[in-house]
Amino acid sequence: MKKIISLLFVLVVIAVLGACGSEDSTSGSEDGIQEHSIILTHDVPDTHIKHQASEKFKEYIESESDGKITVEIYGNNTLFDTANQYQNVASNNTQFIISDMSRMVDVHPAFNIPSLPFLFDSNEASMEFWQGESGQEILESFEKDGVKGLAVWPNGTKHIMNNGTAITSPEDVNGLKLRVQGGQLLNETYAALNANSQSMGIDELYTSIETGVVDGLENTFGALESFNFDEVTDYLTVTGHNRIDYVLQTNTEFWDSLNEPTKELIENGIKEATEYAVQTSDRLNEESFERLVERENVEIIELTEDQIEVFRQTFEPLYDKWAPEIGEKHLEEIYNNRN
Repeated sequence: MKKIISLLFVLVVIAVLGACGSEDSTSGSEDGIQEHSIILTHDVPDTHIKHQASEKFKEYIESESDGKITVEIYGNNTLFDTANQYQNVASNNTQFIISDMSRMVDVHPAFNIPSLPFLFDSNEASMEFWQGESGQEILESFEKDGVKGLAVWPNGTKHIMNNGTAITSPEDVNGLKLRVQGGQLLNETYAALNANSQSMGIDELYTSIETGVVDGLENTFGALESFNFDEVTDYLTVTGHNRIDYVLQTNTEFWDSLNEPTKELIENGIKEATEYAVQTSDRLNEESFERLVERENVEIIELTEDQIEVFRQTFEPLYDKWAPEIGEKHLEEIYNNRN
């Protein structure tokens, strides 16, 4: 009975907020800022870069619109869970979402790019690609679903946190059950290590590790620390083997309803939030790593360059298989940017 009541409550909230958010309000002249109530949803705690950049977006838009536009942020899966966010922005039940690219691989295989092992060596290298010609072309792939890709926000490199054994070589991953965000490339990454990968929402992961459904996970320092996964694992191996980048997305019907002054103001808010994410994500991950060290819940293994090279060689066949599907020209642009 409680579950039915909770479901009805969520449906009512979606209906009310969706109606408010999708309303095409054109009060004032066509040259003025339109009044809008905007909903932005995401799936992380408020200490995470995704939320903090969202707050910058909200602050800029509400301030610069003199309160004509309000932004309601629903974080940590409080409105929609991770798996349903894309569907709800396509339906205009929320006007903005921030998606992990690994969850967008069914839209375009090039969203596997952050999951290719050791492809980028920094946030700056990743952003250079996504803000370039190929990256912008890939973002246009959402439009067939009534969704517009607006910007990419970096999160950072991922590392492995697990129970069972300390990881210093590919052989140590053999047989482990590890949670991944999703997508065939991530599954094949761990298959190359003879490990078992499993996709699940991050909100159910803590209990799944605690009860032994999985042995651990890969994620950024920020997520590993903010979700307290060190409380239910024994080891953290600093691998930096792949990364997470986010896409800020909106509903095209909502976007097309905006007049030019309103659209320009929101675009400036996006630029403000994107710059903040670029400038801040490394620092937040470093601070999270320092807190993990201070908490002393896990043994931390920092791999040497030689140990990392062994992992790199193990993953090389993935490039031969995935380059044609992801797009040779996209990878060529990334390689050219290195030079």
